[in-house]
Amino acid sequence: MEYEGDPRRRPLTYDEVQALFDAADARPRRIHGQGRKSTLTALRDAAALKTIYAYGTRRTESSKVDLVDLRRHRKAPQFGQAGSMAVRYGKSSKGTPPKRRTVLLVPEMNWVVDVLDEWVHEIRPRLSPDRHPALWVTERVGHMSPRSINQAFVTARQDAGLDEDLDLHCLRHSYITHLTEFGNPARFVQERVGHTHASTTAICMGVSDEYRNQLLETSLKRRLGDDRDLK
Repeated sequence: MEYEGDPRRRPLTYDEVQALFDAADARPRRIHGQGRKSTLTALRDAAALKTIYAYGTRRTESSKVDLVDLRRHRKAPQFGQAGSMAVRYGKSSKGTPPKRRTVLLVPEMNWVVDVLDEWVHEIRPRLSPDRHPALWVTERVGHMSPRSINQAFVTARQDAGLDEDLDLHCLRHSYITHLTEFGNPARFVQERVGHTHASTTAICMGVSDEYRNQLLETSLKRRLGDDRDLK
């Protein structure tokens, strides 16, 4: 059964997402200033959190992404290797193999192209990964664990002063909500996150009052005509 209805989980607002990322970006600078050796992993954590939000992936899915899973998409050549992400270890039903899906990068998330380009070509090589395939490689040259990814979120959340009930999965809820607010069809959003049932996607969604008002205004204009005062 797919169930993501924990009431403590909610989408982050756009301001909260920005605060989380600002906190994650500030951490490497602070660590470097203290002369500590974990600057590279802090840079990795910031890039990983941004990528999880940009593609809406789960914790375990994210931990198993390899470099080869970042792929070009012929309809969006401007995104380069970040055009799509192949999720090969998607959440499965009991007794079934992992579900595979491809997540296309939407234009509103195109800022992650630069994030991934910097990580893959400038920062990741400094961890000396040799031929290890992991996108989020560790200092010991392995895949970053789901627990470590979760801890990266907790650390950024605490630094940003956000609600302690928010967890990593809230970034996935944010992705679903924001893709909807960007105007993407419900079926498109459902397929991007790998839900079998639309009802599961709906549980994760929490669109803003502003978005609801815009939908209502558009509907009224369509029914009553553009000249009617809708205020």
